[in-house]
Amino acid sequence: MSIIWLSVTCVCLLAGFFSLPFSPLTDLAHHVDQITLKEGIPVPFTAPKHNVWADLKDDEVTSVLDFLHVHNPELNLTSAKNASSWQNSIQLLEALAPPKSGALPFLDEAGSAPARYARVVVNQGASDFPSICDYKVGPLPITEGSKIEPLVYGNGQSCVDKPTPDFSEMTAWFSSAAEKYQDLLVDLLGSSLDSSSSTSIVDQLILGGRMTRTQKTEDPRKIQLWTEVHTKSDAWSLLPQGFYLQLDVTSRNSSNWQLLKCFYNGKIYNSIEDLHNASKVAGFAKSDPNINDGWADTVDFETANVHDNEAPAPVMVQPGGPRYKIDEAEQYVEWMGFEFYFTTRAANAMALYDIKFKGERIMYELGLQEALAAYSGANPMQSGQNWLDTYFGMGQLMFPLVRGYDCPAYATYVATNYSIKEEKWSNPDSICIFEYTADYPLQRHTTSRYVSISRNTYLVVKSVSTVGNYDYTFEYMFYLDGTVEVKVRASGYIFTAFYDAASLTSDTSVTITEDEYGYKVRDVVSGSMHDHVINFKADLDIGSTANSLVRVDIEPTTKSYPWDGELESPRNTMHLATVPITQEGGFDWPRNSGSMYIVHDNHSVNAWGEKRGYRIVPGTGMGTPPHLTILNSTGLEQATNWAGHDLWVLKQKDTEPRSAHERNVLNPGDPLVDFAKFVDDEDIVQEDL
Repeated sequence: MSIIWLSVTCVCLLAGFFSLPFSPLTDLAHHVDQITLKEGIPVPFTAPKHNVWADLKDDEVTSVLDFLHVHNPELNLTSAKNASSWQNSIQLLEALAPPKSGALPFLDEAGSAPARYARVVVNQGASDFPSICDYKVGPLPITEGSKIEPLVYGNGQSCVDKPTPDFSEMTAWFSSAAEKYQDLLVDLLGSSLDSSSSTSIVDQLILGGRMTRTQKTEDPRKIQLWTEVHTKSDAWSLLPQGFYLQLDVTSRNSSNWQLLKCFYNGKIYNSIEDLHNASKVAGFAKSDPNINDGWADTVDFETANVHDNEAPAPVMVQPGGPRYKIDEAEQYVEWMGFEFYFTTRAANAMALYDIKFKGERIMYELGLQEALAAYSGANPMQSGQNWLDTYFGMGQLMFPLVRGYDCPAYATYVATNYSIKEEKWSNPDSICIFEYTADYPLQRHTTSRYVSISRNTYLVVKSVSTVGNYDYTFEYMFYLDGTVEVKVRASGYIFTAFYDAASLTSDTSVTITEDEYGYKVRDVVSGSMHDHVINFKADLDIGSTANSLVRVDIEPTTKSYPWDGELESPRNTMHLATVPITQEGGFDWPRNSGSMYIVHDNHSVNAWGEKRGYRIVPGTGMGTPPHLTILNSTGLEQATNWAGHDLWVLKQKDTEPRSAHERNVLNPGDPLVDFAKFVDDEDIVQEDL
């Protein structure tokens, strides 16, 4: 078994692609229905085993909440709907995935199901120094033997300080503070940022973007951060105003917050009063405001498209009904030799488990770990902006899919449910499953007597997570030849930067050249240079749980052969050289696709004696993806060590189930999960990896 961590950087697409060189294309063209008939009576399709990764049922949620509130007074919990930020309350309640060592006996033998536990996330606000903690509750169902204990991760911690206030508090504070300087805002940003709005300029502004911590102080609990002013809009990320504020939000009482420095038109001011005074001096240089005159709308509601009156676009149809089977209660799918379970988590969205092809497990787990966006730029915001999007809940942000657009109308649509702040959070139609046909055949060949061609149909399991300005479309794709592919596409609004020409000639010692961080897309707006690095865990089990990783290099070589003759020069050619990977580590995709990474079982061979395995390659349609460009990130520190290479291989441990944690962003210097600590040079030849 091999755990493969894929870290891929791209602006609009991630694809991890797994090809199976030993699987024949026989016995795959069968038709399957949702139900079978037994003596004329419909028999629902059912999963072979209970889904041990499934989220909590309603009765489990109720019993756990009762257990926590009534039988654990030391938690000092207040009902979430009544709790203030100064009280302890439950933020999240979900199932805790069982360890692999406990799940395999149940899946492969006649053993009982692994013990079931809940993961509880508690906002511990009843302190001058609030924190967020993970707890493990169980076994379930709740009995006298059930207990609650800290859910400890790789560094031995279960809690992390919550250094920044809630964004709603920041927004309310800014609106209040901005009223004092309304004349300055009107003077610098224009009397009407939105030409269609009748509200005051203060009501049109928000603190936009990530509250980026860019200054460390002697007191680790002292929080000074930069933020920027945007225009309120669905397209707020397109409407920065070039006005940046440094804040001290250390105190839990917002009345004690302080507005420190300002950055405007290429200059730093030690206080907003200094900027206010400077703006009254003759010759003060102002930036042009970023006016919202409708240019940021995604849809032009006034001008009809010239092609709107043409015939409807072609669509896919499914004339014979679905050829896959699905047990929605157990979230189990079968299609053309593939079978797998799926589930969702609030932070990490969808994951697939126990993926089999033709009756053999090829992957125990395949799922998202983290989605990183690391920015750079010529202002205090973009220069230190890093997003770790699981912090915002990429599962709970799986909103309903649009039938006929995100997925075909004939797809099967599945709802996702979460227990957020002690209330059920349900997103209907947030996962779709469908079969589709590619615009190219799986294989074809023309001879003098016939044409051989195979239609390239594949199964897709899809979801979309909308995190602020970004819409991430995740696809898990299964092909007839045994290939599994992961794709991610990004859409929505780009996160722009205010194009400040003065920054290029500012009075600082930093030299900034034009187009160094992005290109203009509007008069005072530029695109903002950034990396997307999206990390997936692929726990491969090829043949057995004991696997090895090898690198097969395609090398140039010079050789003499017996048939070349004594007078001929040695032949310049190429060959394959197999290099075993013997220790844990990280690797990058090779130049010119000059190497192949293959996971196989040394003791499992096909009919010709070749080892059976999967090749791991970048996915279709994207070339060779890079990893994180930034070296030794000052903002990310130890929170995203997995982003330094494209591919990692580690020895499997139940104590290392994740490469990241959604709250790593709160303490990047000492994160709850530090991936680098997992890579400790352990032997990986024919090991459970």
